[in-house]
Amino acid sequence: MFNFFKSAGRNGNTTENLNGHSPVAAPPSPEIEERVFIESAGAPAAPPIGNFTDKAPVPADHNIGVLFAFLDRNHEAKGYDDALLNPDSSHLDQNREALKNELGRTINKVKTFYEDFIQETEFHILSRGRSGMVDMVEELEMKKKIALGHVEKVREVEESLGHEDGDCKGILISYTRGFKNGLAAISHHHILTRRF
Repeated sequence: MFNFFKSAGRNGNTTENLNGHSPVAAPPSPEIEERVFIESAGAPAAPPIGNFTDKAPVPADHNIGVLFAFLDRNHEAKGYDDALLNPDSSHLDQNREALKNELGRTINKVKTFYEDFIQETEFHILSRGRSGMVDMVEELEMKKKIALGHVEKVREVEESLGHEDGDCKGILISYTRGFKNGLAAISHHHILTRRF
């Protein structure tokens, strides 16, 4: 009787069943990549699944570094490019005013950031002081002192904006120089290089 099953299996009519497994080779399981289960340092993170992984937006820090980044920006190159786009002296005046307005907005953002930071720090100083955390209070006082120093510097820049001197004068001079260099480049290219 066992020979019957063996011979039938060879003929292809029926397959032998041993403990619920067929001796015929099953198709191989698909291979799953390692990155699906293990996140490596160089691999991009898998996309989040569902809304539970959504993160709250992080508020931007508008500290004094933002103001200095604006002041350090290459305004001469911007002036040069603006002159090539529209070589009109009224355009120069409008762009200088726009530059001053942008500086004013940056100053306001930085001032608001420090006002909020100082209020939050004062709350922590009071609450940690009530808890008797002397070292923590001293650290918070130092942070507050640093923030107040930054606010003083921001006020100096704001005052220079009103008088167009100091740091503000530097960016206006830089922009104007770039604009005039752009005008000179236009004249050089269109007029001075012509032969007649």
